[in-house]
Amino acid sequence: MDFIAWMIVISEIGFWVLILAGFITRYIFKLKRLGLFLLAFTPVIDLLLLIATSVDLYRGATATKVHGIAAIYIGVSIAFGKSMISWADIRFQYYVMKQGTKPVKRHGLEYAKHYFKSWGQHVLAYLIGGGILFGLIYLINDPSRTEVLAGFLKIWTLVLGIDFLVAISNCIWPKKA
Repeated sequence: MDFIAWMIVISEIGFWVLILAGFITRYIFKLKRLGLFLLAFTPVIDLLLLIATSVDLYRGATATKVHGIAAIYIGVSIAFGKSMISWADIRFQYYVMKQGTKPVKRHGLEYAKHYFKSWGQHVLAYLIGGGILFGLIYLINDPSRTEVLAGFLKIWTLVLGIDFLVAISNCIWPKKA
């Protein structure tokens, strides 16, 4: 595996380690401010991955699928990060701390609304990640070295459209309880 692939793996592990450390610090050690700091530190991981990817390409590397995945990872992490932390927080409180209410399973119109909200986050992830992909293509300014990144933009556009159709289908055929 190349350096950027390892950076993606390290970023994902680091994201969840910071979240777990934040929850443990917040709920078990009762250090709410430090716990919040650890949770708020998660976007720094995305910044480090962005810097590593940009420097690798700027130094002359030809863009690979891994560079495209890094851009998508950053967009998704930023757009969904807060909701992923909230999702994990609810489950940590209920299953580990034995506090709070049991996480609910959505269905019907509630599920459809939640999925549309998620699709909105997908649009935000697309704008961020797509902006990074476009920025890298512009920065490198060599189509032969960035062809893969342009391909990722096309595929992601298709995936975003399919996700929209799924969101609409949840309104037409609501998920049953």
